[in-house]
Amino acid sequence: MAQSLFRLGRLLATPGALDALKTSNETAIPYLQRHVLGDWGEVDAEDQAANNCSVKDGTRILSAYLLKSGVKIWIITEADRSATTVLLPDEY
Repeated sequence: MAQSLFRLGRLLATPGALDALKTSNETAIPYLQRHVLGDWGEVDAEDQAANNCSVKDGTRILSAYLLKSGVKIWIITEADRSATTVLLPDEY
């Protein structure tokens, strides 16, 4: 199994993200696994490069994924690695 690139810290999710996951009949676990392994999902090349640097320099990490329902979720790990939040883009 692949090695996690960073700590997730405390796991949090907004009500909107929880509703979207429930509606899509999914859990956040596979997306959190992708996030912590460096699969940043639906982010552009600039954000991918920023995330790769963030793993090394300890700044915020943002991934974006499309649920089976087509709804986009974001996963953000704080710079201090104290928490990772699953949210909808409009909840940021």
